[in-house]
Amino acid sequence: MNAHPSSSPETSPAGKSRRTATPPESVDGPPAASFDALGLPPALLKTMTGLGVTEPFPIQAATLPDALAGRDVLGRARTGSGKTLAFGLPLLVRIAGRRAEPKRPLALVLVSTRELAQQVSDALTPYARTLGVRLATVVGGLAINRQAAQLREGADVVVATPGRLADLVSRRDCHLNGVRITVLDEADQMCNLGFLPQVTGILDQVPADGQRLLFSATLDRDVDQLVRSHLHDPVVASVDPASASVTTMEHHVLTIHPADKYATATEIAARDGRVLMFLDTKAGVDRFTRHLRASGLRAAALHSGKSQPQRTHTLAQFVEGKVTVLVATNVAARGIHVDALDLVVNVDPPADAKDYLHRGGRTARAGESGSVVTLVTPEQRREVNRMMSDAGIRPTITPVRSGEAKLTAITGAKRPPDGSRAGGGNAPFRGLGARSGRPAKESRKTTEARKAAEARAAARVRKGR
Repeated sequence: MNAHPSSSPETSPAGKSRRTATPPESVDGPPAASFDALGLPPALLKTMTGLGVTEPFPIQAATLPDALAGRDVLGRARTGSGKTLAFGLPLLVRIAGRRAEPKRPLALVLVSTRELAQQVSDALTPYARTLGVRLATVVGGLAINRQAAQLREGADVVVATPGRLADLVSRRDCHLNGVRITVLDEADQMCNLGFLPQVTGILDQVPADGQRLLFSATLDRDVDQLVRSHLHDPVVASVDPASASVTTMEHHVLTIHPADKYATATEIAARDGRVLMFLDTKAGVDRFTRHLRASGLRAAALHSGKSQPQRTHTLAQFVEGKVTVLVATNVAARGIHVDALDLVVNVDPPADAKDYLHRGGRTARAGESGSVVTLVTPEQRREVNRMMSDAGIRPTITPVRSGEAKLTAITGAKRPPDGSRAGGGNAPFRGLGARSGRPAKESRKTTEARKAAEARAAARVRKGR
């Protein structure tokens, strides 16, 4: 596939090679072939078979031959479709047999969050062990000196968040002049989160003739700058449209009265089985988690204000089922894989289509089924409709109230174990931030939406005079 040789990099006046901005070559994902036919070493195939990885997903079949051949690749496929092995297997195969010097890794995998870094490391560790490749993970929130010690001992592949890697480079604990392969996983989110200057700075220190692999569920204008400046003659393997949703995933919009929003969310949280619930703010996540616990539910909070050990422990409890409700900000929208998670709830609707797709991508992974439920108040309907259209989603829209049978039919909602004390006291729970004697605190998004709705209503009144 696409086996023609790539042209050599141009040379700048200063004599330093640079990447050309040739138009990307696009290929469609072929039907899944066997891993045997994709050129992987027998020892690796044996390990994969032992782990039950026997048939490649479309993104893997589409990209492995080019990546193994050393081509630059942009890979797009829906979340949960096997992108980690699509870049991880060729990276490990091409590094195998070489030994990194202290502080000088041979390959980098840059990711947007600590959770995604851990997920990538966990997914690649058994294959790295088979091939004798040494992995190191460097992320913020953990002891930097311990990570520096790993690099001094020699790490062939480093999985890193950009900020922590930049810190280690500035301390001269890591040198990038030996890197031959660089992967950007969730490249669009790294751009969105403001990592572009750090990512660009890292790529500028990596040898210009090395291989670049960019993978994400969405590859849009956010990554154009990186593609133009740091990729050479890339193959674009797109096995899903940019706004693709998973066919085994159901999408529901539940229209609710604002005063009933959190009673509805609480009953959904009380369902049998695990549920991942998204809110806009860290403060909102913490308050709602406290409320759920007071209602007798095993709930835990996950957001960027938690330390890395806390986040790791919380995720482990959720995966093991010791926690049944994970309440999170967008930090959990990528890089989290939980088997058999069949429900994601947007208590607060996401800001855009991209966030919606990545939040929803925590369910219906790897061929499993699942549902995404978004709670929507009347003033949010127009923005949510626009977001769904941008995401290519046509949800089932149902007006509901807490306690109704149709809410249970869609989500499995139940009365919480301690429903009589839902607010943590004698008074019923009235919503996030609600306290006796003071108005409920609104998030900035809610305030802006409310003011816009009030302005539209006032305009209609004036027009009708």
